[in-house]
Amino acid sequence: MTAPDDPPVVDARGQRCPLPVIRLARLVRLVEDDPTVLEVTVLATDPAAAHDVPAWCRMRGHRFVGARDEGDHTAYVVGVVRPSGPAAGR
Repeated sequence: MTAPDDPPVVDARGQRCPLPVIRLARLVRLVEDDPTVLEVTVLATDPAAAHDVPAWCRMRGHRFVGARDEGDHTAYVVGVVRPSGPAAGR
């Protein structure tokens, strides 16, 4: 059970590339308009996620916070960056 202030989580354990990043993208789209969500976490077992999640962050303008080994999987933390300025009305 997660506390209300815990960041949203994509549980992509057991899923292979590209599914962890596809699910991350969907979740970020859902929370981009919620100013209370500052980070999302991806739980993944696929070793490709170690490259894919940071690359997705660079390509989409979000911030890769880091990764931590949690035994049978890795947790990747992504900082949600919201558009601002003239391009914000995409």
